[in-house]
Amino acid sequence: MSTPDEAKGQARLSINEATVKYATVPQVVQLCRDAGIESVGLWRENVADFGLEASAKLVSEAGLRVSSLCRGGFFTAVDPDARAEALASNRAAIDEAAALGAPTLVLVAGGLADGDKDLAATRERARQAIADLVPYAQAKGVNLSIEPMHPIFAADRGVVSTLGQALDIAETFSERLSDGRPVVSVVVDTYHVFWDPYLAEQIARAGELGMIASYQVGDWQLPLASDTLLSRGYMGDGAIDFETITRQVMDAGYTGDIEVEIFRQEIWDDEPAEVIATVADRFSRLVAPFC
Repeated sequence: MSTPDEAKGQARLSINEATVKYATVPQVVQLCRDAGIESVGLWRENVADFGLEASAKLVSEAGLRVSSLCRGGFFTAVDPDARAEALASNRAAIDEAAALGAPTLVLVAGGLADGDKDLAATRERARQAIADLVPYAQAKGVNLSIEPMHPIFAADRGVVSTLGQALDIAETFSERLSDGRPVVSVVVDTYHVFWDPYLAEQIARAGELGMIASYQVGDWQLPLASDTLLSRGYMGDGAIDFETITRQVMDAGYTGDIEVEIFRQEIWDDEPAEVIATVADRFSRLVAPFC
């Protein structure tokens, strides 16, 4: 039998839709209800397929929380037209997050433009894109959270590679939402940051700034898949020390939901109900006791 603290920790479990990639919004909502899970992390594509208003109504009527909306970002283009298109897409994502009642919109910066090798300049373009979005996000009451990506994705997906780099960007913005939260914050995703020798101090820094908007968990599993993006695994199947990182995030003052986000073809091919049952079991043993 779980202790009251462990039960409280288990109640923070959120299923990120990416973990059951082929399930629709109604299916994910029903699966969460059946499993007694109170929160779900939604993806824009799935919400668009089912309809924004319909998704918001379904989640609300099911009594679930939306832990985050994935994702915005990918705004590092040099071409002015591509940049304008990316900013328009991100404003639409902000509208969607507001409609869903999501506490944060997750931002993945994007990679290098074709032929470009200047990582620092590309990160600065990402920072400037966020600056362009801040007034709109503030007006809509939506937090923007920068997700650092593991360095293997720096060229094609995320030039923001460390929590420190994400905080360096977020710290340049002082704007606040009406509830007092920063407009710009960060995501701590174990898969992307577990390797960082400065992780503990950067998590503490994020806590001091009140800038941890989302905590996501998934394991680093070897061997890496041919598509390295699909190399995540269930907690306990890889190299990550969830006890230590979870304690650090909790000590930093994070009180929100904890999303399990797994990209792995073998898991996507399994029965979604079995996936969620495995997630809940692993979470109860490897994450919940430490929050």
